[in-house]
Amino acid sequence: MRLSHSRAVLAMVLVTAMWSIAGVVTRHLEAARSFEVNFWRSAFNAAALLVGLSALHGLRYWKTAFQGGWALWASAACWTVMYTNFMVAMTLTTVATVLITMSIAPLVTALFSRLFLRHRLPARTWAAIAVAGAGIGWMFGQQAFAAGGSLTGTLVALGVPLAGAANWTLLQYLHQRHAAQPQAQVPDMMPPVLLGALLSAGLTLPLAWPLTASAHDLGLLALLGVVQLAIPCLLVIQVAKVLPAAEVSLLGLLEVIFGVLLAWVGAGEAPGPTALTGGALVIGALLANEGLALHERRSGGRGLDASS
Repeated sequence: MRLSHSRAVLAMVLVTAMWSIAGVVTRHLEAARSFEVNFWRSAFNAAALLVGLSALHGLRYWKTAFQGGWALWASAACWTVMYTNFMVAMTLTTVATVLITMSIAPLVTALFSRLFLRHRLPARTWAAIAVAGAGIGWMFGQQAFAAGGSLTGTLVALGVPLAGAANWTLLQYLHQRHAAQPQAQVPDMMPPVLLGALLSAGLTLPLAWPLTASAHDLGLLALLGVVQLAIPCLLVIQVAKVLPAAEVSLLGLLEVIFGVLLAWVGAGEAPGPTALTGGALVIGALLANEGLALHERRSGGRGLDASS
């Protein structure tokens, strides 16, 4: 089923809400830490995807699921980096530093779309990216500098927005190619989500050993694997068929806002005035961008979201 633009935006907001639970859930873990958190999260993610895709498509699905060629493996590599680098960076530097680094994702995605897809982005999208990025920087900048983030951790975290931008651009390229050449088959891009989870779990298992997670921890990590990763990552594949890559990445910044609010309510980590002001900038930029896009569609204007 192909989503309308408005429903795709709502779906992406739901995706960011589910992504954002990672922080508050990990605050309630008893024994599992760092690499073990990533291992169990990715392992449960892979298990949920195996069950879910089998239930949706039947066991015959797997006979042809991994025949997507280079695009399948390129996307799987992107998912692996996105899954793994986030947790590894968290062990090397502060949460604030990781979030600041990840906030460049919309700009990187916009640049990738321009360079590789020849997309001409509307001025409103560039403005929203700038304002949202400033809001994120304002939210966490003072905390990051005060805490003294690690350069190594920052470089590891940089892999998340780079891999995300590459993945969204690849997905849009495939659907753009299919629109121009209907005879060109679009590979199923759900199996790469599973491959990324398996690779992430396999890479971090040696670093997580010996495993120390309690039964309580396993329940929370299963929640992360299913609700925070498997379901939203499958949803975002559908969203990427409709929304421009830059818009997907821009809406993804809501994960930061939702994460702060959930940590406040669920773990007692109250944001200060700086965080609230920055969050208002981000939400305002996103609402303005989507409002202008809706006005353009209703007035019959095509805008500049299409490739030139």
